Amino acid sequence: MTKAELVSMIAKKAGITKKEADAALKAFVEAIHELFKKEESLRIPHLGTFKVVVRKARKGRNPRSGQVIEIPARKVLTFKPAKELVQEVK
Repeated sequence: MTKAELVSMIAKKAGITKKEADAALKAFVEAIHELFKKEESLRIPHLGTFKVVVRKARKGRNPRSGQVIEIPARKVLTFKPAKELVQEVK
């Protein structure tokens, strides 16, 4: 699905214009970006939970040379789907 298709679907379901739906989607995405920059989690009922998690530094291996390398710690975004969403996908 493309962004345009998503905007059309939102506009149709909410009974608003595509321009209003596009503005709402943009505002939603900007708000999410701000939350994740602050490392806050976001829980949307019936959809799931987005969370910023810090992965510890670890040792890895270069598959070509076999050389042991240090993989630095980093932040990653995780998503855990809600039970309702998992049931609908099955």
